[in-house]
Amino acid sequence: MAKISPLMVAPPLIFAGLAALFFFGMKYGDPNGLPSVFIGEPAPPVPSEPLAGRALLTDDMLRSGEVTVVNFWASWCPPCRAEHPYLLQMQAEGIRVAGINFNDTAAQANRYLDGSKDPFIGIGYDPSGRASINWGVTAPPETFIVDGDGTVLYKFTGPLVGSDLEQRFLPELNKALGRE
Repeated sequence: MAKISPLMVAPPLIFAGLAALFFFGMKYGDPNGLPSVFIGEPAPPVPSEPLAGRALLTDDMLRSGEVTVVNFWASWCPPCRAEHPYLLQMQAEGIRVAGINFNDTAAQANRYLDGSKDPFIGIGYDPSGRASINWGVTAPPETFIVDGDGTVLYKFTGPLVGSDLEQRFLPELNKALGRE
């Protein structure tokens, strides 16, 4: 009877173990639900640098007594362009939408807003991305719902489009606005 070497058995067992780990890892948890340490905490400072020709977003605007949607975006970001019509729609419905443009040039950001309309009550300009890091933003677009006292209520990672917009973001926004 031939003896089976452990070296012959180990690779298939390792592969099977990794496959099971990946399979069960994908089935549990929300891959889009990156937790934010800021939920329930005061919003971090916004960039103090203005985007030339645009209203400057200030910390006081986030503590105005009204709920504000804070959207981190860039002109070079295709998902940001995809969600832009929904930001315009929110603005048209009277929802306060603020923007923070990051890792972008002022010329490109302004050219984009000139061509696509500006939905923002104010914009913070963060060309180095430093303020975005303070908010825990990893890549655009990311959107926060901030209560009228400046408390971060919710963080949404990804573009505000489709079923994610309807099933995840809008219920949280409606809850913040008292429209439940």
